[in-house]
Amino acid sequence: MSLRVVIEADGGSRGNPGPAGYGAVVRDADSGEVLAERFDSLGVATNNVAEYSGLIAGLRAAAELGAERVAVKMDSKLVVEQMSGRWQIKNAGLRPLAAEAAALVGKFAGVTFEWIPRERNKAADALANRAMDGVTEAPVETPAEKPKSWAPPASLTDATRIILVRHGETPLTSQGRYSGRGDVPLTDEGEAQAMAAAGRVAGISRDIAAVLSSPLSRCTRTAQLIADEAGGLPVTIMDDLIECDFGQWEAKTFAEVQERWPEEMSAWLASTSVAPPGGESFQAVAKRVRGALATVLSAYPGKVVVLVSHVSPIKLILRDALAAGDAFLHRLFLDAAGVSTMDVWPDGNIAVRSVNETAHLR
Repeated sequence: MSLRVVIEADGGSRGNPGPAGYGAVVRDADSGEVLAERFDSLGVATNNVAEYSGLIAGLRAAAELGAERVAVKMDSKLVVEQMSGRWQIKNAGLRPLAAEAAALVGKFAGVTFEWIPRERNKAADALANRAMDGVTEAPVETPAEKPKSWAPPASLTDATRIILVRHGETPLTSQGRYSGRGDVPLTDEGEAQAMAAAGRVAGISRDIAAVLSSPLSRCTRTAQLIADEAGGLPVTIMDDLIECDFGQWEAKTFAEVQERWPEEMSAWLASTSVAPPGGESFQAVAKRVRGALATVLSAYPGKVVVLVSHVSPIKLILRDALAAGDAFLHRLFLDAAGVSTMDVWPDGNIAVRSVNETAHLR
């Protein structure tokens, strides 16, 4: 017999944004018996982010229980209407959460969404308030759920997590032109992409210690949106995160460069020691970027740090992290507002967890 469950989910923020948390209760649809509870704090976040987080936690718990049909009940009109497809998701920061929830919905044979008044959602609301109050002990789980629980060994918590974000689209990005030291702003699409990236970064961690950025405005604007979503953190400028200086190739397309500087282009593609005419070599970029990363690791050991930069610096960081050859630089594509994540341990070991995530941009 297939298992049918009811998910009651809620989330809240004291300040909007402010200290936030979520709660979710999974009940047997026939008996009303509580099968699972989930709650956790989110650091600083908005009400909507907390409510989506409660929904996601409830859907995950229902999937772990092997449920086939789910009835979701929430007092968030926004989440219910958006998940039902009746309202558009205008806030780009919520799109990654909605996409994650939709992916979970797809695992069940059927899911319905129903708005209920707050007084009928007291159990989930109480869990969300426990989370906001800082109560973090795990709820009692059914025996079937215990094998699903896992905590990383203590040694893994020593790693510094580096979240690498490329800036959003600019007029030169959309035209496929080399964009180095020229200070071009984000387009409207770039603004939306940066907001979506901010939502994705918040989904990776709610405990960000710092947001560091290249000094160019396309990065500082992207970084500001990420910092705002992270609870209003300041943006710290790191000059060494600036893009490669492309010299005479600035604002030119690859085809234009190949036509006007064919020999110089061939030499540049063949060796990272070669610089564009009047510009900077990848070897020089790598040297300053390694220094910037070393500074970050020294200043924020064991923390989560966001670096907002450009194609060349991010590629070079990932090349070194993956112990890849120089050909990697010309074979890896990084989208505007793409997100990459890696962990760096005190002993120098590195784990690259993702490269050029773009699901938040769809």
